[in-house]
Amino acid sequence: MENMTTKITSSYNNALDIKVVDGHFATNHSHINRYIDMTTIKSRRKMALAAAKSMATEYVATTIVDTIVCMDGTEVIGAYLANALTENGIVSMNQHQTIYIMTPEVHSSGQLIFRDNLQPMIKNKNVLLLLASATTGKTIKQSIECIEYYGGSISGISAIFSATDEVAGHEVHSLFSKKDIDDYASYSVDECPMCKAGKKIEAIVNSYGYSML
Repeated sequence: MENMTTKITSSYNNALDIKVVDGHFATNHSHINRYIDMTTIKSRRKMALAAAKSMATEYVATTIVDTIVCMDGTEVIGAYLANALTENGIVSMNQHQTIYIMTPEVHSSGQLIFRDNLQPMIKNKNVLLLLASATTGKTIKQSIECIEYYGGSISGISAIFSATDEVAGHEVHSLFSKKDIDDYASYSVDECPMCKAGKKIEAIVNSYGYSML
């Protein structure tokens, strides 16, 4: 798949880019016609820092954030984002305060949970939800339900890529959107035109990576 990639630069910040592969791919919730590889942004220090600083502009002067919940392996970006939101020398709602950074545990049934030792960092806290990607919005909805169940309040949602601008009444801020990726499409399994045309699935994908079939 690496030989078929196209590099896309973010219209939000030209220091950020992702790799996009055309094909027929299956996610946990849908089938998509383009796989988006965000490995570099999540793993390379310089790019993760640039991503975090860009995300921070949406919140730094207006939003209180007590906790950042990181999904899809975004903990490196989350740490830099916490630093940007508390940095001296800028107008910050979180200046001189601590921000917790954590990831929920995924139960064998797929349910998201926070153990007892982590629950105080969610209860009565303003929580920023950070994800790698949002296609159908199901992961965001599941994450919101989990955070609210443990007594947290959603103060913001940010993603590297999002195919939607709003989920469950919350605005989704993203570094890349469908405007950056021409003809990106997500289909339910029953309505996938590629399946109906007899095109085989090339890989199982999620925000962590892909497995070729």
